[in-house]
Amino acid sequence: MIKQGSFANIRNSAAAFLLICCITLMPFGQALAATAKEIDTGVEVALERFAKEVNGGKEFLDSAKGVLVFPDVYKGGLGIGGQYGEGALLMGGKTMDYYNTVSASFGFQAGGQVYTLIFAFMQQEALEKFRQSKGWEVGVDASVALIKVGAGKPLNTMNIKDPIVAFVLGQKGLMFDLSLQGTKITKLDKTKK
Repeated sequence: MIKQGSFANIRNSAAAFLLICCITLMPFGQALAATAKEIDTGVEVALERFAKEVNGGKEFLDSAKGVLVFPDVYKGGLGIGGQYGEGALLMGGKTMDYYNTVSASFGFQAGGQVYTLIFAFMQQEALEKFRQSKGWEVGVDASVALIKVGAGKPLNTMNIKDPIVAFVLGQKGLMFDLSLQGTKITKLDKTKK
């Protein structure tokens, strides 16, 4: 028979174990990182999917000063959660730099998912501030508007005036229930291969 309070102890122990594993394994993340070529391929596939699934999506992204694409962001957790993904910043359709995105969360959560995250920098000033930062965090360094596109409504007809907007594509299309607050983005030291 399990004593009352034992479940809470087991849950807290599991959470502490996960946190220790995440902290311990973090330095090895770079060793497991994708190559520049793998990231470029993923970005290309993600942009093609976005253009097919979002009415006016390609034209909208073409009008942006820069587009930061994370093709596969892995999110998971059990009590303590986290997410990680690698992507590329494109300007004029060409890859300029590579980045990773990391965030942690606490509270009731279990399971995992993979999604695509796309940031569109609509103003040059916002793009330059992002590129000059040593580490950039949503909600601290800039606010980002998560865009919700209505069914069948073309993106280019929406009145979007935010300097930075984001789109999240899940397995079933655009997602709207994801918070980007606290998402950290850091430039990676990669060379094209």
